[in-house]
Amino acid sequence: MSEANGHMCAALLRGPGDLQLSSVARPVPQPGEVLLKVLAAGVCQTDVHIRHATDSRTPDGTILGHEIAGEIVELGAGVLEWTTGERVVVHPCWSCGKCRTCMAGRENECRATGGRLQPPMTPGVTTNGGMAAYVVAPARTLFPIGDLDPALAAPLTDAGLTPYHAIMSCRELLTPGSTVVVIGLGGLGNMALQILRALTASRIVAMDRSQGAMDASREWADAVLSSDETAVQSVLDMTGGYGADVVLDFVGIDATMQMAVEMIGRGGAIRVVGLSGGTYTFMARSAGNPLPRGVTIMCPYSGTYNDLSEVLALARAGAIRPIVNRFSLTDALSALDKLQAGEIQGRAVLVPGA
Repeated sequence: MSEANGHMCAALLRGPGDLQLSSVARPVPQPGEVLLKVLAAGVCQTDVHIRHATDSRTPDGTILGHEIAGEIVELGAGVLEWTTGERVVVHPCWSCGKCRTCMAGRENECRATGGRLQPPMTPGVTTNGGMAAYVVAPARTLFPIGDLDPALAAPLTDAGLTPYHAIMSCRELLTPGSTVVVIGLGGLGNMALQILRALTASRIVAMDRSQGAMDASREWADAVLSSDETAVQSVLDMTGGYGADVVLDFVGIDATMQMAVEMIGRGGAIRVVGLSGGTYTFMARSAGNPLPRGVTIMCPYSGTYNDLSEVLALARAGAIRPIVNRFSLTDALSALDKLQAGEIQGRAVLVPGA
């Protein structure tokens, strides 16, 4: 699908469950925005969920893609801090920049969203994203990537940023001698292992049911376990019965949340990043409660602008490197199919020029 007469190819959500490659008008940057030629766009489980949702959680007519790397090709009015030709990534939280949480550096908790359950505007989720030849983005959301490979840089905006923020939310527990368990070793889980290895001296335990995902994680983990019925006891055995200090759940189903509760130690932290709809019933009592005292459970969201800056610094230093599988933009639907079928190790990335 070639560009002509101001149009471009894009992965367009026409309606619930109806994602198609379509020819759409090339966007024009408004004041405060830039136009990017997309160099790479990551493909995420969130995109799979959006594609198959039966409701309109994402507006009809939205171009998917929230992990974006690109080259600036046009500046909107008033944009003075950037020049054409610079290569950048786009932070996925398009916050207001002026509410009290944004001013405190918590842009992922922006309060100018219309309600307490609504996250900030997100490309590819609430507005047009990067699974296209071009995309517009607010200038304030851009981060320079220099000579980083765009296909590696794009996934850092979610697959790197989200686990980094989750880890930093309980960083004080990740001391030398502590134990951290990572459940689910897909794109985000694998990056979590790399970040933990780069930043901590904790014992890292990796868990998944996929042998391929487990094998791909051995470089960064001290122990790799199948997330089966023996996993909890294995963690308890290696910690003298006291449990892990931190459990990061990148799956988020009933079974993994229950595992996290049964293997966490007193005063520990559970961070549920996976969005698979799992539940855990909290008991407000001591007797019979499998959750030890002092444990915190959190569903972290994305990360701050400073978090992304630090993730990019880790990548530039060679401390982290996403595992990527490159597809052309015209193979976007195939990439989503493969991701849903569990055939992608690491991250699928669309490269429009490929």
